[in-house]
Amino acid sequence: MHLLIVDDHPLFREALASVVGLAYPAATLHEADGIAGACAILGAQPAVEIVLLDLSMQGVTGFEGLMAIRARAPRVPILVVSGLEDPRIIREALDHGAAGFVPKAVDRATLTRAIADVLAGGLFVPASLQAAAPAAPARHKASLAERVASLTPQQLRVLSMIRQGKLNKQIAHELQVGDSTVKAHVSEILRKLDVISRTQIVIETARLDFDRITAEPGP
Repeated sequence: MHLLIVDDHPLFREALASVVGLAYPAATLHEADGIAGACAILGAQPAVEIVLLDLSMQGVTGFEGLMAIRARAPRVPILVVSGLEDPRIIREALDHGAAGFVPKAVDRATLTRAIADVLAGGLFVPASLQAAAPAAPARHKASLAERVASLTPQQLRVLSMIRQGKLNKQIAHELQVGDSTVKAHVSEILRKLDVISRTQIVIETARLDFDRITAEPGP
């Protein structure tokens, strides 16, 4: 596994590298102290599977860094590791395509779990921040059926298998595609349905007439 840490604070990059090294001793770690360096590494290392990104770096305003990395490597999940814990920032980071959000103050076990969840194709936000984050507007619940219907045929197949409790490797085997392709589909499903976990996918879609929706032609 190749993993990229993007933070302009050398001591924090070292701390993150230590945590990742303990959890994934065989992983190859790459480090960048800015967005330009991160994009250069992503261009030279297509094997990078996850990016750990700090939002607050010199020369970066708002979500510019997140958007730049998403544009450079749209299939690589980004886990934001930030000193900011404002619920509005968390929601916006997810809206801008982050695959998860963890505060820098979390313990090693939480960060390790966040990395594992994101690598498995899920989204991660600590339970304490989920409770604090602003709820999605009511219109999202009302339009969930349209959101499911907006999925591509392949995404609908992946969604159906998620509802059956199948893991990414099982889905990849059944669809005869690579694990990275399944991860990309899962990330897109989570984004389109505006949910943050596979469990939430199952709970939310259980309320729908799923057979009827998936029988209708998709885009």
